[in-house]
Amino acid sequence: MAFSSSRGGVPPTPTLPTGVQIASFDTYLEAQRAVDLLSDKEFEVQHTTIVGTDLRMVERITGRLSYPRVALAGAMSGAWFGLFVGLLFGLLSEGNTLVMLLPALVIGAAFGILFALVSYAFTGGKRDFTSSSQVVASRYALLCEQSRVGEAMRLLGEAGIRTRVGADPVQQQPVPPAPAPGPYGAQGTPQPGPAGAPPAEAPPQPPARSFTPLEDAHGNPRYGQRRPAAPADGEEPRS
Repeated sequence: MAFSSSRGGVPPTPTLPTGVQIASFDTYLEAQRAVDLLSDKEFEVQHTTIVGTDLRMVERITGRLSYPRVALAGAMSGAWFGLFVGLLFGLLSEGNTLVMLLPALVIGAAFGILFALVSYAFTGGKRDFTSSSQVVASRYALLCEQSRVGEAMRLLGEAGIRTRVGADPVQQQPVPPAPAPGPYGAQGTPQPGPAGAPPAEAPPQPPARSFTPLEDAHGNPRYGQRRPAAPADGEEPRS
């Protein structure tokens, strides 16, 4: 259930519900009982929403599978299908309906057993149990539209249901803790230590690289040989 306007209704696309939390319950039946009480008091319940928080998928094991149990389930489902087919043919024919029902019932049960045993054999024993799955919540909050909070809380209070105004549980988001500052803070500045203790010193900086000249103190090149200078105009090249 959810509402998107003052008139209520389900939105065409999945959206988060809005409203003010007026009560919280441990089970869905308690939340349903609260909405039923509001409905009995002629309250416009389309302005309320039941929100389950901390959802969990629970799969309850109902029994163990075996070939006899699979055959019995297949016979029952096949018999129902055969009964439907036999009844259909019995109504369309002019003969006795029971004459059509009994053969169809037996043939449907036989085919049901066959199909069930073949399907169970192909599973290879990977799922030899039956189960039932449900989605349950740890808490169920009852939300109400802001303009109807006072009336809803008054009606629930008269019925003996404890109410409490709170924020929307869907909109509450956990705030991540702030990271602990290091000894030099976020900008590398020293942080003050305990009372009476000097502030921590800044980390030593790596020494700057020195530039090595390409010539020694006598003007000779450190790497390779110096190429002779090009002769000027009118000057003979050196041998």
